[in-house]
Amino acid sequence: MAKSLECVEVTTHLASSLWPQEALPGSPQLQPRMTSPAFNSTQVSAAALAWTYGWAISRHTQAPVQHAGYLQVSVGKPEQLTRYVLPRLDRELLHRLVSTEAAPGTWLKICAPLEQVAPLLSEPWQIHDPEFLMMADLAADAVPDIEGYRVHTEAVGALVIAKLVDDRTGELAASGQAALDGLFATFDQIVTAETHRRKGLGRCVMAALSKGALDLGAKQGVLVATQAGAALYTALGWSLVAPVTAASLPVARTDA
Repeated sequence: MAKSLECVEVTTHLASSLWPQEALPGSPQLQPRMTSPAFNSTQVSAAALAWTYGWAISRHTQAPVQHAGYLQVSVGKPEQLTRYVLPRLDRELLHRLVSTEAAPGTWLKICAPLEQVAPLLSEPWQIHDPEFLMMADLAADAVPDIEGYRVHTEAVGALVIAKLVDDRTGELAASGQAALDGLFATFDQIVTAETHRRKGLGRCVMAALSKGALDLGAKQGVLVATQAGAALYTALGWSLVAPVTAASLPVARTDA
């Protein structure tokens, strides 16, 4: 059931308790900066952990299972049965997962550049476009008032959901959600309809989600962006934590 942002309570989840004490949100080493490598391997791992837990909440999957060097998420969809998240590239671990644990419908998310990962995966693995793990300290910026659109924000369980509606047609123009997990908010499924792009709606969605997440106690935002999305988030002050390489083992098609 949806609740107003003023009254909903969010229970702290395991992921926030695993953030290293020396790298708590708000500490100097986590202030947004877009120049030079700002995050050490411990911080990258913690960011990947927070994102994985938040992604699982956002997508309503089973909770991630932690193993040595990686996390496993049972997604349960035909096209994506299992997801493995590697906070850093471990060649031996990747070889073991690919050789013994992977089946059609397996996805990989590896915090490493494509040029390092691609040589380690052969067909039938499909390598996807580059992605980017990003973070930002949440800010209570005013939600932009865009003429012709109205914004609606609500909290549903551990999710903050923002929607922008075209006043004239009633059409959903842009939307997104943030999964709350203690001090962290994982931003996910930020989408602007093609006919409504280049009007600043994405910024409006991000501002609404940030405000809603802050109101519920989150301090730090985390997300994995596409190349196009990363440009928007960089302009909004988000920091690049690590490049992410995504790969999948496709499911064989069964044509009727």
